[in-house]
Amino acid sequence: MADDKISENIEEYLEVLYRNGSNKEQVSTTTFSNDLGIAPGSVTQMLKKLEDLGYINYTPYRGASLTDEGMQIAQKITRKHRILEKFLLEVLKVKEENVHDQACEMEHTLSDEAERALCNMLQHPDLCPDDNIIPACNFDFDSCQQCFSVKDFDNIINRQFNLLSISELNPDTEGTISFIRGNDELLDSILEVGIAIGNNIHYYNTDGDEYLVNIENEEYSLPPEMANNIFVRV
Repeated sequence: MADDKISENIEEYLEVLYRNGSNKEQVSTTTFSNDLGIAPGSVTQMLKKLEDLGYINYTPYRGASLTDEGMQIAQKITRKHRILEKFLLEVLKVKEENVHDQACEMEHTLSDEAERALCNMLQHPDLCPDDNIIPACNFDFDSCQQCFSVKDFDNIINRQFNLLSISELNPDTEGTISFIRGNDELLDSILEVGIAIGNNIHYYNTDGDEYLVNIENEEYSLPPEMANNIFVRV
């Protein structure tokens, strides 16, 4: 279940930060005001509170960016929202124009166990209906196959660091491949080209629809279906 110590209001602010600055970019006060429909003065007060809690770095008149702790919460709630959108639209056949608002209402109470079950049922989706990346889960697995092999949810432990998919990275970012999402076919295709957990990666930039990377001194041009599902610790 969502952490009882974290209010829905806080989660909404952190979700805006992740949506507009997943690489810890600074997000302006105006963006919060527009996205949440809240007066700038109230936004400023909340940002100061979030900084005191250690969730953000706040610079007056410039904006805010996520800390590692804030990123963990923001990714978690964003993941639940986007998985719920996919479930509501594709399984329950909710009208597309209603999907976002209903996911907003449900995301704060969706348990981690239910989130995992939805992910498995939807076959480890990488994109929500708006084609935004669904963040990786925070369970301590190398792949979805490992997750699926553990039947008792109480035996699952949480990962202690945050991940971004290759397709979310800023140009010229370096890191370590720490999670690969997807079914057996996708995992096998990634392993066949020589990419594995623990590899060091340097992401350069995109070239059309391809993602240009150097992995263990080998150059690759990765299609979106791979880049969306290879997650990097940066």
